[in-house]
Amino acid sequence: MKCFGSFVTFLILAINALFAGLILLAAYSPYISPVAHPVLSCMGLTFPIFTLINGCFLIFWLAIRRYRSALLPLVCFLLCYSQIRTYLPINCRTDHLPEGSIKFLSYNIMAFDGSKKIDGKNPILTYLKESGADILCLQEHIIEESPRYLTQKDVERELKAYPYHRIHKLGSVDGHNSMACYSKFPILSARLLDYASEYNGSVVYELKIGEDTITIINNHLESSKLTKEDKDIYEDILASPQKEKVKSGARLLIGKLAEASAIRAPQADTIAREIASSKHPYIIVCGDFNDTPISYAHRVIAQDLDDAFTQSGRGLGVSYNQNKFYFRIDNILISKSLRAYNCTVDRSIKDSDHYPIWCYIAKRE
Repeated sequence: MKCFGSFVTFLILAINALFAGLILLAAYSPYISPVAHPVLSCMGLTFPIFTLINGCFLIFWLAIRRYRSALLPLVCFLLCYSQIRTYLPINCRTDHLPEGSIKFLSYNIMAFDGSKKIDGKNPILTYLKESGADILCLQEHIIEESPRYLTQKDVERELKAYPYHRIHKLGSVDGHNSMACYSKFPILSARLLDYASEYNGSVVYELKIGEDTITIINNHLESSKLTKEDKDIYEDILASPQKEKVKSGARLLIGKLAEASAIRAPQADTIAREIASSKHPYIIVCGDFNDTPISYAHRVIAQDLDDAFTQSGRGLGVSYNQNKFYFRIDNILISKSLRAYNCTVDRSIKDSDHYPIWCYIAKRE
């Protein structure tokens, strides 16, 4: 009986070792080139799952007082500390903001929810107007120019507190997607970054804030390419995880996610080069990355920057609110010369498929 117990314990330890390898692979998958290994590069999507499993093993070993065995999941957590903090930061909020701090907001507005009006008002436009932000960076800024829907004149009238704005059409398919920046500070210049994409893109702005010039890069990176039918398959798998359904559905979903990851990689590389070549010490990079905090795109873009949510937010910060895809794919990144305060994924408005993300930003002393 004692030998059987030892065998079972050894078997559980072996399974723990397997999942330990998987969590490390997921944690460090952002260093895998999505172009060379697109499927492996998507392992970051599984990081929360393997983190939870690793935690269960730690609790199990401690419960049966196998403290040496508990070292395995504990060491994994230590090796993944940076990734865990990136994914699930815990920070205190402050009511004491530095003098001169600005409120910055990034939001994928999903074409103002189809540019619809409710009693002559658009909920997303009302939210932006009442946000109190000094700078708005918007993705999917698409407007149906029709009296029945919201018009650009409606937007400019409601956002009259922002006297400076620039709107750029993205991609090679003209008019399908646009990006916008509305600012209370002068916009000195604005230009598209040069990388290939049919519907996505990045815009670089130079803004004058007091005596300083600041670079802002607003992004909408390659989407996951998942159709409504694909997302329905994903929800069906979660609702009824049958073996054959999971196998066929996972193969389809992983294939599409891997394809999109491979396309995002050179886009991220282009943005990283733009950050490195900026002549201004103050840089803000924001937008819809369509990828998680544990990804090649996030790592490459953020390599010389701080993640505002990691620095001053708390919780998972899930920013995509559809189809049970519980990930933070919207970001605000700032240069080391800046500091973020109270970064928040604002769940108070659900009229887009994304939640807005905002924070206060101030110069470091």
